[in-house]
Amino acid sequence: MTSTVENIAIDCANAYRLALFWSEVTGQPLHPEDQPGDKETEVMLPGGPALYFNEVPEPKSGKNRIHLCLRPDTSREPEVERLLGLGASLVDDLRKPDGRGWVILADPEGNEFCVLLAESERAALSS
Repeated sequence: MTSTVENIAIDCANAYRLALFWSEVTGQPLHPEDQPGDKETEVMLPGGPALYFNEVPEPKSGKNRIHLCLRPDTSREPEVERLLGLGASLVDDLRKPDGRGWVILADPEGNEFCVLLAESERAALSS
């Protein structure tokens, strides 16, 4: 017997607003029934679990115990700039001089996530 991951739940102060941010990050739509003011919203990811946003009364405290790692379609550097433009903030820069490494950002409610190298960038470093 096994279990399937249905969604990745993210506690937040404003479910709809945070879902809009992650919809822009992923380029994927919100659930068609989600509306402003909803206490629960979802970003529908193709072929995988949904990102589920659930409003809770308490604020975030401390570092995430689980986080998302994003692999951009094209290139890490422009993706980091795009995400900062969407409202993310820089938490830590772990890029190395040889191009390896990653960048840790936070969404508008402070949830950390990583931006990795694109597959093409990883392949170029391996060859």
